[in-house]
Amino acid sequence: MSSVSHYENFPVASLLCPPHLRAPIVAIYHFARTADDIADEGDATAASRLHSLQSMRKDLLAQTCEPDFVSADWAHVLRPLQQEIQAFALPLDLLLALLDAFEQDVVYTREQRRYADRAELLAYCSRSANPIGRLLLHLYGITSTQALAHSDAVCTALQLINFWQDLSVDIPRGRFYLPQQAVLREEIAFARQLMAQGAALDKIERTDTTRLRPRLYAFDFALMLWRSLWMKHPA
Repeated sequence: MSSVSHYENFPVASLLCPPHLRAPIVAIYHFARTADDIADEGDATAASRLHSLQSMRKDLLAQTCEPDFVSADWAHVLRPLQQEIQAFALPLDLLLALLDAFEQDVVYTREQRRYADRAELLAYCSRSANPIGRLLLHLYGITSTQALAHSDAVCTALQLINFWQDLSVDIPRGRFYLPQQAVLREEIAFARQLMAQGAALDKIERTDTTRLRPRLYAFDFALMLWRSLWMKHPA
């Protein structure tokens, strides 16, 4: 699936977001989806993929340092994102972490490299998945240590679940996310534990539906954005 079709589908879901957060959420989505597709879609060489990701990183940094800078290749992605970086003080390190993860995907696939253990895989998830939840919580002004920890637990769990359900697709493509010597049953149990850890944020605020209509909160949108980005569906 192309980044265009991903992007066209997301605004439908974004209509559920608070109006003032729609633009930054769509900008984050478009950035992450485009970069992930560079790393994952099509038949480009590894060298070409890395060049594109590094070009995007360079222009993002240049644009952040010089607000008037216009990227020749990535203006359609980076200009809207830069407006939201300025408007909401989006943490640049979280956006760069996503690019780090996508570059790692390309390198590991090129080298047919496997994760040595769970710790190495979790370090990858801390850059490929967790920044999405943290960016959304940032937009809502949620900064507590507990909330961030719960967000990380759920985003990592979703990433692992995505891996375990897609082994039959990823392995033929040269992507090995199951750590060496790992037992799939044990890894599934670990993902379940992580999801339970973050369950407290399934709803940030519980609503008495006998008096008030249910509402969606920051973490609901974090999950929505994460799932729309990385939960794969058959073509």
